[in-house]
Amino acid sequence: MKKPLIGAAAAALAGIGIAIAANSASVAQTPAPIPIRFSLDWNFEGPAAPFLLALENGYFAEEGLLVTIDSASGSLEPINRVASGTYDMGFGDINSLIKFRDANPTVGMKAVYMVYNYPAFAIVGRRSLGIETPADLEGRTLGAPAPDGAYAQWPIFVQANGIDASRVAIENVGFPVREPMLAAGEVDAVTGFSFSSYFNLIRAGVPADDINVMLMAEYGVNLYGNAIIVGDAFAEANPEAVAAFLRAFTRALQETIADPAAAAAYVVAANPVADLATETARLQMAIDQNILTDEVVANGFGGVDMARLATAIDQIALTYTFTGALPAPETVFDTQYLPDAALRAVE
Repeated sequence: MKKPLIGAAAAALAGIGIAIAANSASVAQTPAPIPIRFSLDWNFEGPAAPFLLALENGYFAEEGLLVTIDSASGSLEPINRVASGTYDMGFGDINSLIKFRDANPTVGMKAVYMVYNYPAFAIVGRRSLGIETPADLEGRTLGAPAPDGAYAQWPIFVQANGIDASRVAIENVGFPVREPMLAAGEVDAVTGFSFSSYFNLIRAGVPADDINVMLMAEYGVNLYGNAIIVGDAFAEANPEAVAAFLRAFTRALQETIADPAAAAAYVVAANPVADLATETARLQMAIDQNILTDEVVANGFGGVDMARLATAIDQIALTYTFTGALPAPETVFDTQYLPDAALRAVE
């Protein structure tokens, strides 16, 4: 018969047992990371830098999230992806979101973080083709991909600038051939995001001084731009995960603005055909024109001015027929997940 363990040996083994049990309990109590499927609005280009920086630097992981980020083919695609439930969150045009919600009232989806305080919507023409002002578009051909977020605002741009739309020929072009067609003179101007079309034309060999970017925000289109969006079902089931995502993103956005070249390196790592100098310049253009506006400097990243959003909804109604009453801004943009104001303050 074995004698029972006594003294120091028994105490030592008992201590090991307690340590193993404590370790097991600790492992058991560590929550599994919450997966988030996130859709960008476009390719891995400069403006995607803060998302990729947050992912690769582990900021999402530190918040208990397991985030995957996919590119997309336009600013409407993330809205469709989140609406279908194939993605939990995305980065899409808030104006398209407003119209989508109106046309699909049973689909729950909101914006929760404004990134492009001024939208990147633009009409991009060539001076050598005679495009200097909005009025110069009359009698010309405008290349516009049907699902393009900028083209969706064309009726507002037309009305704000007194353009006779019947005198502008619209050619439905694919995204990949949009800038090459303008470079070849097959169209006179295109709709697009300013920082995408401009650098695509440079890459196509068009001289910088021949490119005329008419940012719609400077020509009477008083809208917000791209925001982080989330499906209602996911947000209601995972409110802390949504808030955690926005905290991690804000941290990355602050670092991106502080050092755009370092942030753009994450884009090049994700997109081997990207050029660091080009993507840094593209990112800087987005920061200067769309992200770091006077409103953001005053109020911090991520939020919106509800009065301004109401005005934007009124402007959308000038060219889009809502099925019922205009939506209240608070039903479109949900502020409850935003990080504290101190974290969102411009550093």
